[in-house]
Amino acid sequence: MRTILSAFKYVLVLLLCSNIATAKFYLSPIFGDNMVLQRGMRVPIYGFADAGEKISVEFMGKTYKTTTGGDGKWAIKMGSYKAGGPYQLKLTHGAETLNFTNILIGEVWVASGQSNMEFGIQTEKHGKDAIANATDQQIHFFYVPMVLSLQPLYDMPAASLASQNARWVVCSPEVLATPQFAWHGFSAVGYYFATQIRLSTNVPVGMIATYKGGTPAQAWMTAEALAADPHTAKYAEAHQKLVDNFETSTATYPARQKLYIDSLKTWNAEVGVAYNEVIKKWTADVLAAKASNQPAPVRPKPSRPAPIAPGNPLGTYQTPTGCYNSGIAPIAGYGIKGVIWYQAESNADGLADAVDYKYLFPLMIANWRHEWGQGDFPFLYMQLPNFRGAAVTPSENNWPWVREAQEKTLALANTGMAVITDAGEALDIHPTNKLVPANRLALVAQKQIYGQNVIASGPIYRSMKVDGNKIFISFNEIRQGLTAGSLIGDEVVFAEGAELKGFGIAGADHKFVWAKAVINGNTIVVSADAVANPEAVRYNWADNPPGNLYNKDGLPARPFRTDDWSAM
Repeated sequence: MRTILSAFKYVLVLLLCSNIATAKFYLSPIFGDNMVLQRGMRVPIYGFADAGEKISVEFMGKTYKTTTGGDGKWAIKMGSYKAGGPYQLKLTHGAETLNFTNILIGEVWVASGQSNMEFGIQTEKHGKDAIANATDQQIHFFYVPMVLSLQPLYDMPAASLASQNARWVVCSPEVLATPQFAWHGFSAVGYYFATQIRLSTNVPVGMIATYKGGTPAQAWMTAEALAADPHTAKYAEAHQKLVDNFETSTATYPARQKLYIDSLKTWNAEVGVAYNEVIKKWTADVLAAKASNQPAPVRPKPSRPAPIAPGNPLGTYQTPTGCYNSGIAPIAGYGIKGVIWYQAESNADGLADAVDYKYLFPLMIANWRHEWGQGDFPFLYMQLPNFRGAAVTPSENNWPWVREAQEKTLALANTGMAVITDAGEALDIHPTNKLVPANRLALVAQKQIYGQNVIASGPIYRSMKVDGNKIFISFNEIRQGLTAGSLIGDEVVFAEGAELKGFGIAGADHKFVWAKAVINGNTIVVSADAVANPEAVRYNWADNPPGNLYNKDGLPARPFRTDDWSAM
């Protein structure tokens, strides 16, 4: 009981500090001027007022009425509308009235994940030109600011008059170039995806951005969902530990923080100043190595470690539920078409974590769909790109197992995936080219969600057949045929007759060696002199694999393995 009371006490403090408690009639900032409402569904609108109060909403010539519940919450489902606008919406509560203007009806997508989704348009490879040409006022953006919380919040920090965060804004060069808007501007992937959906559907597009760098999937889920699955229950236990220790940790936090600050001052004087100069030189050496396409030097270590800051009683955005509580809970329920997602790097640091992703990721999608209450809405995502040093062996490291988990998640209804194992950067976990990944994800949406006649996938492994010392691999999504190629800039350049790379082959010892792979019509013939009796093939099974198999429509083959051997 004490744990429950502690949690509610904390939530009460938040509510007392929020707009909900200070406003007699309140809506989340997700409702406001310039908002985009989802076409083709009964549009939900909801908010807070005193218990038992009457609420009315006027929109497109109709009035909808309801009465708040005992908790002060109210919700209305308006009509289902065709794309269009601009419109006005009026909400009335007693003598109070809210009027919202410049409302559009179209396609609403949520862009979420970690830093590669957060990566802003201002620092993206094509960003300068993209910003200068961002003149389509039928595209609107909303950025969700986050605060730390141990419980789901149904409010978010209100925007100041000078801020573009936590308010719907209209696409323009000025909006995208504003330094204070999100992290280096609105998500580059989100923006490019929006422009493609706008072009292909010719309706208004709203993009809701909620993302945070360095965050694992468990940070984006509710405690209840994590606790319900034995494979993820450990994350719920970690969250509960924070809740249980909240009062004690809060009481001792000031003293622990003071001790840390004093220790840090001493460390800086004795170690830190000199170490900073070493790091400056190392940073210059890394940039020089990157420019010459050489391996980066190892980061130097200080003579003794810096003191560690005390843990925040609220945890971090990396701890379980850390992002869901303030990044998803305040918008869950808003009418949307679907979600685009770019994440998983933070779940690939260790092999066990990488393998666990096959449980976490589909559970997270199901969790969001449950909380949103809008059925199996589309959930489209990037498979991890290539990263780190070039593969030494044909089967190594952690990222392939996360990529496999992402592919297996396609078993969930209404999901789609873009392959970008050719679009990463060996020396940078944040590839600056977001146009190629976004456009490939938009192709998935165009084909699967909007039913358009486009090619959205490269070759997909279908089956294998062993014949002597060779394995014949068959594929789906061959389309115009198989070929070798490479991504140069924004375009795939074909190399007919070039050597296929990225294939490994193994026998009964499960030891993969680099293989010779030859295109034979619609199949690939794989063999190696060192493996007389092959049993399995793996393709692009490394953090940074060299694979160059495409279909002639210019899309890369998915990484695959023909075996079911254990990762550990």
